Amino acid sequence: MYKKILLAYDFDNSFNNVPKELKNLTTGVDNAEVTVFNVIPEGELETSVRYDNKHFEDLAKEKGEALSPFVQQLEALDLNIHVKFSTGYIKQAILNELTEHPYDIIVMSNTREKSDIKNILGNVTHKIASNVDIPVLIVN
Repeated sequence: MYKKILLAYDFDNSFNNVPKELKNLTTGVDNAEVTVFNVIPEGELETSVRYDNKHFEDLAKEKGEALSPFVQQLEALDLNIHVKFSTGYIKQAILNELTEHPYDIIVMSNTREKSDIKNILGNVTHKIASNVDIPVLIVN
């Protein structure tokens, strides 16, 4: 169905249902590629540099290691995975990634570890869904 998929990964969300959905989205598609994209918030990077002397590359490596079990789970489903990190404001970084690269669909999780009943969609999910011209799959 979809050849180029952007998965906006947030360490605060649960991605338990995402692998199954990604497998469904790529069924019957040769060479489908899933880009797992995580944005390191500007404030987190500034704090890390200031207090721990860890720069973007160091944080990306740490987050890549934390992401490794999830990536292995996706690879076990025979999905072609590419992991990418960026920094800046989360919403803007995701929109920039979508503008700069031709993705067919963006997949986002909306399941917070701590549920907030007042908002159905999170702030980032709502902003992305409202401002893109490609399909958005929000996995609960």
